[in-house]
Amino acid sequence: MALIQFTANHDDLSTDRGFQFRFRCDKCGNGYQSRFQPYTVGIVSDVLRSAGNIFGGILGSAGNSAYDIQRAIGGKAHDDAFAIAVEEAKPHFHQCTRCGKWVCPDVCWNASAGLCEDCAPNYEEEFSASHARAKADAARQQLYERAQQTDYASSTDMSAGAVHQAPSRPSVNPMTNAANAPSIVGVACSNCGTHSNSKFCPECGQPMNAKLSCKACGCELEGKPKFCKECGARMEYPN
Repeated sequence: MALIQFTANHDDLSTDRGFQFRFRCDKCGNGYQSRFQPYTVGIVSDVLRSAGNIFGGILGSAGNSAYDIQRAIGGKAHDDAFAIAVEEAKPHFHQCTRCGKWVCPDVCWNASAGLCEDCAPNYEEEFSASHARAKADAARQQLYERAQQTDYASSTDMSAGAVHQAPSRPSVNPMTNAANAPSIVGVACSNCGTHSNSKFCPECGQPMNAKLSCKACGCELEGKPKFCKECGARMEYPN
């Protein structure tokens, strides 16, 4: 009896409509999916009979699975389909005579050595990988040495009672959303700049919503500028 191949690196994709298998490379995981083998008339009859008599109609239930179907149809049809799929997949893989693994020929096979790359690594690939790794390791080592040469702690008090505290964060005023800024309540009067929430300014009596206008050109201004933005005239405010 022939040895069973692809025992550890295949997925059974069989359903209630037929057989199908996926075979994977033992090294990188790339794979090949066999063609779909639909059930023959005789197998369908066996499935329906077994499913009705043994499993209470698994093919008509929502919870059927490939495993249940394989149990329902028996072993021979499934084994024959698997053997056909193996013969179909074998040309797409190479088996290493040293370790026995099935690997893909494009990525994981060393053709010059006739072995998989786990057993006979590719020299050019290993050299390139080692070269890049050595440069990265050297850069890390140089950074480590440079850090050792830098003085980070000469000004730190290392006495027994010294406690090194982390710097405190600046407080943020919720009214201004700025660190350490004074709290300003209300809007600014367009005439004198006093802030208030009242309808009229408590300092000069002007309406708080009144627009500030340049007396020279009539341009409406915002805030309390020293000069008009249109004509440059000096603005005068009550003391």
